[in-house]
Amino acid sequence: MTATQAPADAPPTSMTHRQILQAMSGLMAGMFVAILAGTVVANALPTIIADLGASQSSYTWVVTSELLAMTATVPLWGKLSDLFNKKLLLQLSLGMFVVGSLLAGFSHGVGLLIFSRVVQGIGAGGLTALAQVVMASVIPPRQLGKYAGIFGAVFAVGTVAGPLVGGVLVDTSWLGWRWCFFIGVPFALLAIALLQRTLRLPTVKREARIDWLGAFLIVAGVCALLIWVSLAGNEFDWASWQTGALTGGGVLLLVAAVFVESRTPEPVIPLGIFKNRTVTLTTVASLLVGVAMFGGTVFLSQYFQISLGKSPTVAGLMSLPMILGLLVSSTVAGQVISRTGKWKRYLVAGAVIMAVGLALLATIDAKTSFGLLSLYMAILGVGVGMLMQNLVLAAQNDVAATDLGAATSVLSFFRSMGGTIGVSVLGAILANRVASETAKGLSDAGVTVPGGGGGSGEGSVPDMSTLPAPMRTVIEHAYAVATADLFLVATPFAVLALVAVVFIKEKPLKTTSGMERLAEEAGEGPTAPTDKDPVVA
Repeated sequence: MTATQAPADAPPTSMTHRQILQAMSGLMAGMFVAILAGTVVANALPTIIADLGASQSSYTWVVTSELLAMTATVPLWGKLSDLFNKKLLLQLSLGMFVVGSLLAGFSHGVGLLIFSRVVQGIGAGGLTALAQVVMASVIPPRQLGKYAGIFGAVFAVGTVAGPLVGGVLVDTSWLGWRWCFFIGVPFALLAIALLQRTLRLPTVKREARIDWLGAFLIVAGVCALLIWVSLAGNEFDWASWQTGALTGGGVLLLVAAVFVESRTPEPVIPLGIFKNRTVTLTTVASLLVGVAMFGGTVFLSQYFQISLGKSPTVAGLMSLPMILGLLVSSTVAGQVISRTGKWKRYLVAGAVIMAVGLALLATIDAKTSFGLLSLYMAILGVGVGMLMQNLVLAAQNDVAATDLGAATSVLSFFRSMGGTIGVSVLGAILANRVASETAKGLSDAGVTVPGGGGGSGEGSVPDMSTLPAPMRTVIEHAYAVATADLFLVATPFAVLALVAVVFIKEKPLKTTSGMERLAEEAGEGPTAPTDKDPVVA
């Protein structure tokens, strides 16, 4: 049955199924760009750093600068979305991404490259926060599941396409690494045009001042802690004065941020939303999922290339089983949730399956068959697909429409922060484990190497083709053992995420969109009947 049309002079608080799909095209193109930016350089970085004549510390900063900027600015973008026009903010974030990508592609020095990655990260932070906020604004939670499945599919494709595309571009002599940055520009420009043409959102008119002091304190505090976990173990020891300065300074800045945020009428992160049990538990679960998933899987490419001897392009393709598992489970679970209105069982099942997948991957070694690896990765992908997007759905369903942006950005922020912490800490564990296993293997073979043997734990992928066969075997074994250890360390975080999910109380999914709820909360009443779902064609 077709819903009764809203009066012509009413604000466009509801959209048809066709309009939503059209608007989603721009959102998905934007999200694809954001994900691509973070993953496309994974296989290209050794070539980029060598071409620019940069140091190993520069290698680290090219990776972390984009992630730092994205993670730290997500809450601010979320707050801005509660105060200003979401469509314009989306286009602004895409514009920043274009500028950052062009600067990165034309960089002839590592300083400009790092700066351009910061600009890219700020734009990606906006896309990460705003895409899900806009979806919640135009789609009722009851129907959000099936559209979130499309969102999960784009996430999956972008995640696997990034390293694969990066490897192909680097391996293609007439293109080269600069196209790793240029390739996202047409997608971003297409997204801007699609959003302008298809997305219709009411202009927000709220008399409010942004808490710039609180925003600065949050960004500065988070950056200090993320810089610490990114560099500790590589640039300086975990127990060092740098650790004390960064952790102490970060904690003090965040304490000051809490003090400021609790006393301003329009905080960047409304502390009151954490009184909501669903928001608190989904936030904790998102943080743990970030640590477990990103921290465990980001090093698979190294395992494929070093332990299994695959090329960068093949290594990208080998991640397909995990991505396909994520794609299928997020899409199917989303459709079933929209049809039945029941969502908690999929959160619990997803957390269980993710933990099982990580535990199985903790058993891999240098001789594990690709068939078995594919099964383990597919299981992990299925679990993540059922869990990640539905955590956002649960939180968005249980907050006031005025806090949709803040709640969504908080979950994205903590998931990104968990990923950053996971990558950094597990990367340090990988480096130490590789070094110790390499030294042990060489010692057992009767080979003495100056400096302790190996030095493979510094973040760069060793050129296996230049190593003699006995040493190559030792390095292959060392990386396999170290990678399996990472999944073993990540598994308890998945178990803790399961505990958090179990305590989330299932509530009926609302049948009105964020725009309709906002109108109701403002006392204007719904502009279209809400008993009949306006999304269904």
